[in-house]
Amino acid sequence: MLLGLTTALVATVCFGFGSVFQAGGAREAPHADRVRVGLLAALLRSWRFLLGTGLDIAGFALSIVALRTLPLFLVQAVTNASLAVTALAAARLLGARLHRADLLGIAAVVVGLTLLALGSGHAGRDHAPAAFHWALLATTVLMLLLTFVLARRSGNTAAVGLGLLAGVGFGVTSLAVRVLDVSGPLDVFTDPAAYGLALGGLGGYLAYALALQRGTVTAVTAAGTVSETFGPALVGVVALGDTARPAYAWCALTGFVVAVGGTFVLSRFGEVDSELGLPPAPAPSGPDPGRVARTAPPCKGDLPDKTDGEVRTERQVP
Repeated sequence: MLLGLTTALVATVCFGFGSVFQAGGAREAPHADRVRVGLLAALLRSWRFLLGTGLDIAGFALSIVALRTLPLFLVQAVTNASLAVTALAAARLLGARLHRADLLGIAAVVVGLTLLALGSGHAGRDHAPAAFHWALLATTVLMLLLTFVLARRSGNTAAVGLGLLAGVGFGVTSLAVRVLDVSGPLDVFTDPAAYGLALGGLGGYLAYALALQRGTVTAVTAAGTVSETFGPALVGVVALGDTARPAYAWCALTGFVVAVGGTFVLSRFGEVDSELGLPPAPAPSGPDPGRVARTAPPCKGDLPDKTDGEVRTERQVP
């Protein structure tokens, strides 16, 4: 258990830093109103996105050990606590200010993960019926189809939906790693879970990048946390037999809820692009009737317009 927990914690550090650079790379890419090769090409030209992806790949490689040896509810809670790493790194390296709520969020993550580690038992089965493997592949196909649909929409609602889909894709990869048949190369290539793993990972990254261009990182991260954490954890308990220590189920459940709650509190630290000096997200193409167009810099006599929660100016015509 010690080896699995160690690799999960190191993976969390990689994910925490990786998300910062991925967010910057997605914001630098041209706004995409649909899924297309140009978006992927633009992301591949961004060193920030590539660095973030490299850190995520390293984190994923480390998490494989944890996923094969620890209960899924423990691994998912640990790796999704990466926002605590992001917050601490921003405060230490970038001079970001930690507010009281942020400190409470970090404390909740630490306490929750401690309780969860104390209450976790042994991992369940690392195999499942063939129908389970096919279900993973079918889930990724449905996730990709829904991603294509939401990619044609804009706004925070679409961002939240894409964030949920990204979490589904990443959650499927965790489940696929757990049950993947690694008896031999032929078994891997004929296992539907292997293709579910590949499509889930790539589809999750695509949905995440599209979501970042449509809404705040806070909303995207919070939505992704729900589907990526709770889904695999529930499947692990119900279908794969993950358990808590005898008489410690309350400790594991409390730790899981507290750790995930702390992640929600810290989700505002997904907005670290401003700390890095990165450009803001590009505005969607086409007119937006809910906004007042700015045609000249503000000057004396301009009145604030707060109809949509943001301060803008509306030039008074003499």
